[in-house]
Amino acid sequence: MKEAYLYEKLKNENVRCFLCNHKCIIKDGEKGICGVRENHSGTLISLVYGKVIATHPDPIEKKPLFHFLPGSRSYSIATVGCNFRCLFCQNADISQMPFDNRIMGEDMSPGQIVDKALDTNSVTIAYTYTEPTIYFELALDTARLAASKGLKNVFVSNGYMTEQCLKEISPDLHAANVDLKAFNDRFYKEQCGAKLEPVLKTLEIMKETGVWLEVTTLLIPGLNDSPQELRDLARFLSDLDRDIPWHISRFYPTYRLTNIHPTPPESIRRARDIGYEAGLKYVYSGNIPGDDGEKTFCHNCGKLLIDRFGFSVIQNKIKENQCPDCGADIPGVWD
Repeated sequence: MKEAYLYEKLKNENVRCFLCNHKCIIKDGEKGICGVRENHSGTLISLVYGKVIATHPDPIEKKPLFHFLPGSRSYSIATVGCNFRCLFCQNADISQMPFDNRIMGEDMSPGQIVDKALDTNSVTIAYTYTEPTIYFELALDTARLAASKGLKNVFVSNGYMTEQCLKEISPDLHAANVDLKAFNDRFYKEQCGAKLEPVLKTLEIMKETGVWLEVTTLLIPGLNDSPQELRDLARFLSDLDRDIPWHISRFYPTYRLTNIHPTPPESIRRARDIGYEAGLKYVYSGNIPGDDGEKTFCHNCGKLLIDRFGFSVIQNKIKENQCPDCGADIPGVWD
């Protein structure tokens, strides 16, 4: 256990956490919404510091990040816990584990995590699988050490961290894929137990601080796939920065949302068209292996730049950050 970062002590041994936008007020002996930060007599403790539930060297494309060091390996870690309650969570077995009063994981220090990343020839460490905000102390300490060893750091996040949290780690955070799960507050409230506005603010701050940003939306039939909502979402991203890659991923029934059928592939393709119509340069399809929407085409001349199948890069033609055919600068981090 480790004393938490970003909290304040209140009267009567209560504390207020400033890690995410729930900003929980936590009484003595109780936990925050995430289930992994507990008040011990007026001191907020992280219950998951150094308790790593999952590790794996993944392709960076799995995050998904398509414009950040393509074809490289990212050593990926997670602890248990999450500050959302998504009914469609793909990793609910670990994200919701603390609510069964279980804090499980292998003992790993920041130094051991960095050593494992180097041993597996990874060039980044990805804080992923669950929400990295809730294990911020471990993520921050690891990220700072990793950066000093020449590794880069990646967040795969729901984007619900506070501005204080984001600015604390931003000097050592190089890329992020943020889930923009929908573009309406009702969805966030009913499906995730959260609000939309803080996520939009996070995207704006990430752009301001220079973190390479990509965005993912899991398209769920009947819940967040109306053409107007997708147009609004795409326009928001385009107004923020047309260079932001938008990943539109196919939903499959899981966890507590098993009564909805998988997203038809044509719905994903229609959403991609909406993204391009809004002015985005790069819009990708996810969970449809072999679809042309996995590939990167030059936004200027349309030539194939990166050929992908699933999480594998078959060929990368980008040279010196440019399209070899027309010379257009291709937004991203390529080396």
